[in-house]
Amino acid sequence: MHETPPEPNEREKLVTSENNGREQAEATGDRGSVDAATEDFVAHRNLLFTVAYEMLGSAADAEDVLQETWLKWAGVDLDTVRDRRAYLVRITTRQALNRLRTLGRRKESYVGSWLPEPLLTTPDVAEDVELADSVSMAMMLVLETLAPVERAVFVLREVFDLGYDEIAEAVEKSPAAVRQIAHRARAHVAARRPRGEVSATESREALAAFQRAVETGDLQGLLDVLSPDVVLLGDGGGIKQAVLRPIVGADKVARLMLGGLVKLDMEMRMDPAQVNGHPALVIRLDGELDTVVAVRFDDGRITGLYAVRNPEKLSYMREEATTLSR
Repeated sequence: MHETPPEPNEREKLVTSENNGREQAEATGDRGSVDAATEDFVAHRNLLFTVAYEMLGSAADAEDVLQETWLKWAGVDLDTVRDRRAYLVRITTRQALNRLRTLGRRKESYVGSWLPEPLLTTPDVAEDVELADSVSMAMMLVLETLAPVERAVFVLREVFDLGYDEIAEAVEKSPAAVRQIAHRARAHVAARRPRGEVSATESREALAAFQRAVETGDLQGLLDVLSPDVVLLGDGGGIKQAVLRPIVGADKVARLMLGGLVKLDMEMRMDPAQVNGHPALVIRLDGELDTVVAVRFDDGRITGLYAVRNPEKLSYMREEATTLSR
């Protein structure tokens, strides 16, 4: 019996695409061009991934967009490109917009709450306060409420500080229209941002108190760290058990969490981690990655808990930390 070879993962697909482009260029005697194209693509890869991820909320889809970007970029006459970084961002944005519209249709039939795919991030991301804020689970959910073009404009303008003319080319709108869209998106996001600034130290301390309370079954300790109007969202994707609707209120959330742990007949381990640029908890059951809990803090207390259990969204958490960039 012949075994079917495994499907390549997204990173392998990207490398394969790059190699194919290089081979085609070498066959036509244009090796210098593809080497330059590859160098430019690799130099800006983290930036392009960040743009795609912030627009899509999915690392797997962001990788697909990067593959599509490379395929288009490899066929461009570089002598006609004045600003290669801007050109790459434009290709990535257009590919992400196409995919974002497809994802919107997928989410309509998604089982339970849809949460962004969590990323294990390097300390550098947390140090870039604006970037960390923009990729936080709370902000990614706010971006989900924007229309596709609004999301693209907001990300490119507010996170990456691109000029209106550049953004206009990327989203195929006039600069005047882009200014209006940016103003509308900015107001929409501002009304939904976390209410108070919380330092990294405060976040870590609050998360540590939350972890202690959960591990020891301390109901009062849990209530002390949760905001009265805390919201718990769970994402099992119809594959793993998770709350199907938001759970609101400190007492309901605390009792649900502690009650669920009592029923477990598996060994649980909770570890702090940097996820999407902020402190979070990684939960393992019998040694296997089971859940990533991202947290939103407002005025020193936990106001949002985002528990991702869908195994299809945890593949990046099983890999090394991701470097995002602006």
